[in-house]
Amino acid sequence: MNKISVCIVVLFGLILFGCAQKKVVKPSEDQPTVTTHETEKSAADTVDVRPEEKITEQRFAKIESKEEPIRYTEEKDVFEDIYFDYDEYGIRDDAKPVLENIASWLLKNKSAKILVEGHCDSRGTSEYNLALGDRRAKSTKDYLGALGIPSSRVEMLSYGEEKPLCLEDSEECLELNRRAHFVVLKEAY
Repeated sequence: MNKISVCIVVLFGLILFGCAQKKVVKPSEDQPTVTTHETEKSAADTVDVRPEEKITEQRFAKIESKEEPIRYTEEKDVFEDIYFDYDEYGIRDDAKPVLENIASWLLKNKSAKILVEGHCDSRGTSEYNLALGDRRAKSTKDYLGALGIPSSRVEMLSYGEEKPLCLEDSEECLELNRRAHFVVLKEAY
């Protein structure tokens, strides 16, 4: 009977204390919450947690004071804008001669680079319009690439709905805001 009692006590002890217990580590302000098993530590239990990137005051000051060297100066309004249909990013037929003119100019000016700014009208969310502006800039860059311009000479930037040309609530005004704008980038000396 002693052996059975000892076995029951051992079995009960294993059941009660043998299961892995979860330990919750309270995070500090910079660390996310991570749950681990005390008794099982393996490579599967390690979690690659990266803190959020924060702009420190030093980085903010560096951005604001422009301590980084300026690579380019901008020359605006050299080329006319091209326009897009509502919620579209395909190159329209009326934009092709403008892009051919830009490509011709870039082929003659071998050291020049341009920035293509993608813009949208105010309809849609800010996130959607930033993505649509990016697709408009990308399709413009791709079209210039098809005309023989290396992609290294064309930078892209999406403003979404943030820099409208026209502020009225008419269809004519909204059309003017759905555009790709071109900025010539010159080497800063």
